[in-house]
Amino acid sequence: MNTREDVLVLPDDEHNQRLVENVHPSRWVNPEPSGRYNLVVIGAGTAGLVTAAIAAGIGAKVALIEKHLMGGDCLNVGCVPSKGVIRASRAWAELRRAEEFGLHIPPGVKYDFGAAMARMRRLRARISHTDSAHRYRGLGVDVYIGSGRFTGPDTIQVEGPAGNRTLRFAKAALCTGARAAAPPTPGLEEAGYLTNETVFWLTELPQRLAVIGAGPIGCELAQSFARFGSRVYLIEALHGILPNEDRDAADIVHASMLRDGVTLLCCGKDLTVGKMDSGKRLTVDSHGRRYDITVDEILIGVGRAPNVEGLGLETVGVDYDKTGVKVNNRLQTTNPRIYAAGDVCSRYKFTHAADAMAQIVIQNALFPHPFGLAYASADSLIIPWCTYTEPEIAHVGLYEAEAKAKGLEVETYTYRLDEVDRAILDGEEEGFARVHIQRGTDKILGATIVAAHAGDLISEFTALMKAGGSAKTLAGTIHPYPTQAEVNKKVVNLWRKAHFTEGQKRMLRKWFEWTRKG
Repeated sequence: MNTREDVLVLPDDEHNQRLVENVHPSRWVNPEPSGRYNLVVIGAGTAGLVTAAIAAGIGAKVALIEKHLMGGDCLNVGCVPSKGVIRASRAWAELRRAEEFGLHIPPGVKYDFGAAMARMRRLRARISHTDSAHRYRGLGVDVYIGSGRFTGPDTIQVEGPAGNRTLRFAKAALCTGARAAAPPTPGLEEAGYLTNETVFWLTELPQRLAVIGAGPIGCELAQSFARFGSRVYLIEALHGILPNEDRDAADIVHASMLRDGVTLLCCGKDLTVGKMDSGKRLTVDSHGRRYDITVDEILIGVGRAPNVEGLGLETVGVDYDKTGVKVNNRLQTTNPRIYAAGDVCSRYKFTHAADAMAQIVIQNALFPHPFGLAYASADSLIIPWCTYTEPEIAHVGLYEAEAKAKGLEVETYTYRLDEVDRAILDGEEEGFARVHIQRGTDKILGATIVAAHAGDLISEFTALMKAGGSAKTLAGTIHPYPTQAEVNKKVVNLWRKAHFTEGQKRMLRKWFEWTRKG
């Protein structure tokens, strides 16, 4: 059985039992509060964990409250399990193309979806120690398992399994994250569906799967399940997949997903869902054609809803709406003593964004600014992101249209991976690097990479932009050969070549002629 009645992580195997014992321990005793805390953090996802750890590390008295699973979405239902699943599905796909590399697989190879999911659960449990209640207590944090709610100007009540505790605070941080949201599709609730919070409970492969929403979560899992062998239908209300990404980049991923067997029904209208003896029936219009499909499972990947309920925010004057808690660029809420970080207040719902925001909260909430230390601003963050399809799409900074909308003149350069030696040798030549440079300068405004390892490659552009965005610096940086990272240098070399003027060429030609005579 699960170790606590209020926590459900399926299947109830040794891996999930280990996970729960780390991040919601069965015999945990909440400490007795002792005096006023410098900082009380509600929510132990990435934002809350980073906030609490740094605050305790610099000597603050810190309390951390979590009602469900420490580690939040990232560890339990997001980054960690999804990448475990993606890696397994990639291995299956690589096996199917093994003959390209001279490996001939005999008939009768066993594909075991249950084993792939067990591997994910085992590795997630292993990683969970980093986010565990015991580890954070060792860091000097008072960890409270239970629901936190503001009850007064400087008090938070924790409702735990062994009774309530009242915590006093000088500053507080809201890090309660967000949860999966479902569209108001007729019949969906009655038929039942999976989200990222339940899809990782599966132990048997659904032979037929409908995925609603072709954003990052939908595309990653649609491709993975197609590679495992599911018949996957990907339904999207807008045109194409990944509607917020560079269209050329999204088209490459779209083609890859089609080869993996995903059926895309985009521009979907009038979607309805019903339950039948043979499965779950979906009807939808796509590009003027009516589709009627039956599947075993439906996976929803259409968005997130902030966790703001039950916190007593009205009690302390913290404003929020359907997009989350309202904050200024210092990440203060409308109550200046209460800050927020992560998915509960940010449009960038990424683990690394939550980490960066947590550090801003620490600097602004706890450091002695009257003595000359500067406030940190969330507006200064340069946040990259990546969608972990194959190939991956990674981006940082502005897209070309965004730059032009800001009145900036832009030069855009693109270098294809099928002209990069290592990508050719790896058999990973689909994709490109694209950079946007402000005209008349060498300032990098943004970059998009489509590649097998785009998430790794984009960091070079991110670091450059953080340091001032110099294309000249990247053009002059030596990259080891052969690596796929050479594409970053090659794309900015296109800019350097374009700005080698005719006047400079004429001058050099005269110089060469003179030296030959000499």
